[in-house]
Amino acid sequence: MLTDKRVGVLMGGTSAEREISLKSGAAIYSALKGLGYNAVDIDAGPDVCIALSREKIEIAFLALHGGHGENGSVQGMLEVLGIPYTGSGVLASALAMDKEASKKVFVYHNIPVPPFIILNRQSSSPSPFPSFNLPWVVKPATEGSSVGVSIVRDKAKFEEALEKAFSYSSRVILEKYIGGKEVHIGILNDRVLGGVEVRPSLEFYNYKAKYTPGLTEYILPPEINKGAYEKAKEAAFSAHVALGCKGATRMDLRIDTEDNPYVLEVNTIPGMTETSLLPKIASLAGFDFPSLIEEIIRGAVNEGQ
Repeated sequence: MLTDKRVGVLMGGTSAEREISLKSGAAIYSALKGLGYNAVDIDAGPDVCIALSREKIEIAFLALHGGHGENGSVQGMLEVLGIPYTGSGVLASALAMDKEASKKVFVYHNIPVPPFIILNRQSSSPSPFPSFNLPWVVKPATEGSSVGVSIVRDKAKFEEALEKAFSYSSRVILEKYIGGKEVHIGILNDRVLGGVEVRPSLEFYNYKAKYTPGLTEYILPPEINKGAYEKAKEAAFSAHVALGCKGATRMDLRIDTEDNPYVLEVNTIPGMTETSLLPKIASLAGFDFPSLIEEIIRGAVNEGQ
């Protein structure tokens, strides 16, 4: 039985999303213990290999957001160690974490994305203005949770936004801001669970809006017409498949005023905090939090067989 396996919940780490990861990990650990699993929480620092060996971990439940925990590095380590783990594999994790790489995969597969350009700090030429009109979204190529993201509505604010994004990554995505609604689609073990519309009280669904209770209104299901909802789910699942994702993922999309979906990014280790979106979406599909956690771990074990 799975409850006999020693499960290590890997959380924390060293990325800019460490504090959120600790909250996700604590919630997952509590759920596993409540379900009767032989679980232990592990702060994934430089000695994570020693901790995995010391605790005799047989299955790793990944609650790491950003950095090495979500870019394929920890996944590769676990594969070398022969430990099954939740979520996507090495390549899918790396592609999803790198917004430049994932956008290029999406373009190849004709999955709709906002117009974008890539800016590189090492470039000797001045940062160009894009051919598409304001407003623009400026964000690091390799961070999550809206860390380092700005919406530029005035060209005079562009350099400031650029420096903010460059402080987190040597490459920056500059994309066209899509007006309309923000919708997130949840996928679990290759099944589309549904979606949630987010309406932040702040300028956009930034780090503060994501993790501060009361700052965002959540609409389940999204208040968009049926056709737009189906197109959003189709685009999200196509993105999941194109990157080769597994387990639980959350796709972030914008739905424009003409009901066209645009995929923004893929989250291969979605948040599991009290304000996180995947648990909200899963509840709409009949999964309470413990059953969602159990389904994720069952998917990992079945994938490894």
